[in-house]
Amino acid sequence: MSFSDRIIERAQSSKRTIVLPEGNDARIVQGAAMASKAGIADVILLAKREEAEKLADGMDLSNVTMIDIESSEKLEEYANALYELRKNKGMTIEKAMATVKDPLYYGVMMIKQGDAEGMVAGAANSTSNVLRPALQIIKARKGISTVSAAFIMTVPDPTMGHNGTFVFADSGMVIDPNAEELAAIALTSADTARFLCEMEPIVAMLSFSTKGSASHPDADKVIEATRIAKEAAPELRLDGEMQLDAALVPSVCASKAPGSPVEGKANVLIFPDLGAGNIGYKLVQRLAKAEALGPVVQGLAKPVNDLSRGCSADDVMKVIAITVVQAQAIQ
Repeated sequence: MSFSDRIIERAQSSKRTIVLPEGNDARIVQGAAMASKAGIADVILLAKREEAEKLADGMDLSNVTMIDIESSEKLEEYANALYELRKNKGMTIEKAMATVKDPLYYGVMMIKQGDAEGMVAGAANSTSNVLRPALQIIKARKGISTVSAAFIMTVPDPTMGHNGTFVFADSGMVIDPNAEELAAIALTSADTARFLCEMEPIVAMLSFSTKGSASHPDADKVIEATRIAKEAAPELRLDGEMQLDAALVPSVCASKAPGSPVEGKANVLIFPDLGAGNIGYKLVQRLAKAEALGPVVQGLAKPVNDLSRGCSADDVMKVIAITVVQAQAIQ
């Protein structure tokens, strides 16, 4: 069973309520219809029903809850709650009322107030716009120092990774992590692999250098991050710094990094910065025809997931399923 099929099956086993703020995007509306029909989630779409119906392309939205923010009975409640949360940051009640009319903030306040259990957005908004309200209001889970983002990648070759599935991080959020942040991203990504992908993580800390083959501060950062991560989780199969071929090809790993616990069988790839991570996932997606789901946000107290602006309705449905499974673990 593929990762996508399995995550849908897990979501169907115990539905959660997921809000979609971008009700004016056809892919979001159609993804909502698909998720509702498949029994993946109880979907709330922030949209006027008549406008959503025009975007649905004939798909059934009868079981999708619609909320028109302008006429919502919850506006005052959410504004008051936001004011209390942010008044020490200069929030006024007037500004709070204006802010909650933004669908992204309204969706996050639904989660904060217990009216939804997760949110999916990003088809029409940048990652920074999607995650800003989540970081301000939902905040990081206890014990998490760095909130990050991963892509779940599934390549056609099932001999690679875990039956073709990988976790790539950080590929969507932290631009230039320091060694401590990179180590935290590695550990959180291992948790994502274990829980979300149901695989035993084998983590490669990627670099242009393998075990001292090059000397540069960028490689030193990865070496230090590897040390910190190993110290925090000595039982984890994690190693670095290493080039991609050593991470993925057993014979290359044996030659370049003999004795490495990764053994050329990595299924979690930790990139040294966002530039490498973003380029890496897009290369694999486009050239290897891989499925790319995400960015899956790691470390928030409640799940809020981003979408690539190049996503399809099918991608929306699958990220809704991922969000449901994350919510199952929190409830």
